[in-house]
Amino acid sequence: MPAATPDTALWQELGWQPSPEQLQQLQQLQEELRQWNSRVNLTRLVEGDDFWIAQVFDSLWPLQQLLNDQAEAPLRCIDVGTGGGFPGLAIAIAFPQAQLTLVDSVGRKTQAVEAMAAALGLSDRVQLRCERVELTGRHGQCRGQFDLAMARAVAAAPVVAEYLVPLLKPSGQALLYRGQWGEADQRELERALQLLRAEIVRCEQRELPAERGQRTALFVAASAPCPKSYPRAVGMPSKFPLGQPVSAS
Repeated sequence: MPAATPDTALWQELGWQPSPEQLQQLQQLQEELRQWNSRVNLTRLVEGDDFWIAQVFDSLWPLQQLLNDQAEAPLRCIDVGTGGGFPGLAIAIAFPQAQLTLVDSVGRKTQAVEAMAAALGLSDRVQLRCERVELTGRHGQCRGQFDLAMARAVAAAPVVAEYLVPLLKPSGQALLYRGQWGEADQRELERALQLLRAEIVRCEQRELPAERGQRTALFVAASAPCPKSYPRAVGMPSKFPLGQPVSAS
């Protein structure tokens, strides 16, 4: 299938224009995704607006400020629950100075994403880890090591916060990609963050182009070192989300 490029209005709305090389990489990423998706069920968002808006644009819009003010300093990022490689691969293409660690517990997905990164010439900057993120957060190579830790479409916000906050450098931020977001959601997340010694520093909302729905980006920063007890053992964060009352059984 020939490569299709999005209308320039999409980049105007994002406030960032990919270089010709970056645009070619994004088109190649779409082709790689098509090929791998026929063998491994990575994502249904592969064609047309599904790819350019629901994958690429949605991965990049919360980082618009960074896109337009790219420093020379290396940016260490980790994408938790990367699935088919988003937002991690889109960010690796958009930020040439970024080092990406992509984590997923499904081996066939990490193998496919690793192969896609290699095909795109990103192997020197993109590392895959096939493991549960509760283990990543306790590993010496990862805990407290990242400028930006992110998760998109992974779990409830308090669960994602427990995954991400332990990974942050003292100056780092966690990015939680969410859909619609209300006061009750905010209160739940804030209760969890109190235990993690972190706080919401920014909340941005927008409607995706082509009526693709509301999106919310929450940026979280540590207010003190994350307690060593987090993340809890595998399965515990999702089974017993932080800040939730534990019912007696």
